[in-house]
Amino acid sequence: MTTTADQIRQWRGPAILSFGFRPMFLLAALWATGAMGLWVAMLAGTLTLPSRFDPVTWHAHEFLFGYLSAVIAGFLLTAVPNWTGRLPVVGWRLAGLALLWVAGRVAVAWSSHLPFWLVVVADVAFLGVLGLVVLREIVVGKNWKNLPVLGIVDVLIIANLLFYLDFARGEAAAQGVGLRLGLAAALVLVAVIGGKIIPSFTRNWLAKHNATQMPTLPMQQFDKATILATITALLGWVFAPTHALTGVALAVIALLHIARLARWQGFAAWSEPLVWVLHAAYAFIPLGAAAMATAIFAPHVLSNAAALHVWTAGALGLMTMAVMTRASLGHSGRALLAGWGTTLIYLALVGSVAARVAADVLPDLRDALLNVAAFGWIVCFAGFVLVYGPMLLRAKPDRS
Repeated sequence: MTTTADQIRQWRGPAILSFGFRPMFLLAALWATGAMGLWVAMLAGTLTLPSRFDPVTWHAHEFLFGYLSAVIAGFLLTAVPNWTGRLPVVGWRLAGLALLWVAGRVAVAWSSHLPFWLVVVADVAFLGVLGLVVLREIVVGKNWKNLPVLGIVDVLIIANLLFYLDFARGEAAAQGVGLRLGLAAALVLVAVIGGKIIPSFTRNWLAKHNATQMPTLPMQQFDKATILATITALLGWVFAPTHALTGVALAVIALLHIARLARWQGFAAWSEPLVWVLHAAYAFIPLGAAAMATAIFAPHVLSNAAALHVWTAGALGLMTMAVMTRASLGHSGRALLAGWGTTLIYLALVGSVAARVAADVLPDLRDALLNVAAFGWIVCFAGFVLVYGPMLLRAKPDRS
């Protein structure tokens, strides 16, 4: 049977098609940069996209179901070989999958010129095909323990369809159940995957530096209870986003995730950006839960939009960037060390999130802070393209 390594070695085409993380991470970063530029232009009134979606709806959709789906694909197409010993997509099949994602972005942007059903199909098809590919590998590899990850992909597909349903009904899709369900699924994915990789990567780094205190082993009973409580609280938020019980539940899971994060000894590894960024990204889960609880009980203090950005740009944005940088280094044969460029990428995104939240807290400075937030976001993802793009486009160095 041909192994994963054999399939990669046998590929003689462009290096970017030799592994799933290469095209998908690069496309994700390019889109995150370009879409923010388009969003700024739309806010300034200098651009109008030929999209059925209004600017706010387009902005919300393209981050959650556009950018994030590309990162998830890159992660899964890289992780599946580790889970099953198989490689689901390489070469021109991988190019076809990447082009399917691009087709979804074009269809949404030009949706006013296309039948509505065609836009929905073109957009949803990418995650649908990805799910089938991953399901095939899990079934063939009998890797049943990772089926829950596939389940989250399925929830994202349902959430995207609900987003379109909200829009078709004339409702505010950017504030609807589809968006909340999609965001909730993504946060659970971060909690599950983060709970596995953060303590493991932190332990590896601390062991190399002869530390005496190590992180708690992944997925202990406390972790499982925290994830179950998180799913429950987020479901409450999806279907009753302003209810007082939802606010209480979100406050509770904020405390649980803070306690979970403290068990991973992140403060002992603050000298390595590739490690501390994982802890910082995960910290935005409880910060977002606390912010959303505040928005429920004291909307005059913090708006729902500001709280949402703690989760979207903070937890999802920073965690995906942390995963993309680490995976790009490791799987392209580079040392797992963050240079000044990578550190700047992380700090720019943290600053972007802080500025976006501050824009709602300080209304007199709102316009200036929104510009700072957009600039920080663009610096982050354009920085990834500049620093990591070359290594994604080149073959892994031959160390033989």
